[in-house]
Amino acid sequence: MGVSTSAPEEGVAVVTVDFPPVNALPLRGWYDLAAALRSAGADPEVRCVVLTAAGRGFNAGVDIKELQRSADNEALIGVNRGCSEAFAAVYDCEVPVVAAVHGFCVGGGIGLVGNADAIVASDDATFGLPELDRGALGAATHLARLVPQHLMRTLYFTSRTVTAAELHRHGSVWQVVQREQLRAAALELAREIAAKDGYLIRLAKAAINGIDPVDVRRSYRFEQGFTFEAGLSGVAGRVRSRFGAGKEQQA
Repeated sequence: MGVSTSAPEEGVAVVTVDFPPVNALPLRGWYDLAAALRSAGADPEVRCVVLTAAGRGFNAGVDIKELQRSADNEALIGVNRGCSEAFAAVYDCEVPVVAAVHGFCVGGGIGLVGNADAIVASDDATFGLPELDRGALGAATHLARLVPQHLMRTLYFTSRTVTAAELHRHGSVWQVVQREQLRAAALELAREIAAKDGYLIRLAKAAINGIDPVDVRRSYRFEQGFTFEAGLSGVAGRVRSRFGAGKEQQA
């Protein structure tokens, strides 16, 4: 359980997230994920990183139970910072990151895949931001990298999800495969990227980030200010208290 890194073949590192039952990450998990991604990207032998997950789904966001146990705002502050670090670690990784997504990818999961360089998904994968139903805000920055502007707004305000097939039609998902083929498909794409010269691929990643029209770090931190305001006002707690009675906690 936790975050682990493996090297299944030359030039490729696989970072795997495993927080049962639904990969809703605790505060420490976000920082561990950020550290693993940064370490993999800094390895001179690595030319591509695959970000994947074990279990029922790719990512269910933050651990709401952890937030509910907090008597003050320290947990919210910590989660804000932890998510920001993990999302930035994907974006700033020195080499391209391929996200291999299965099952649900919601909340913080959108922040991870929205900052990835490529996405391969299984045909059962769904993507969305149920934040308004969880007493939170954020990651619209990253959802806007996956779908057109008006669709992003509709999905955000309704908390609806979209399928991998729909994202493939929008061009944000590279390939949709059957669940049992996901790892092989992600490794195949990573292998093609890793065949490039290591120094040149790092220059290419830095160059592409440098021409990005949106500063994803600043944009997401701006969103997080409203998340914190919702927490201070009490509305986040009221909405969150109505969520998850007898259910697994996701955000």
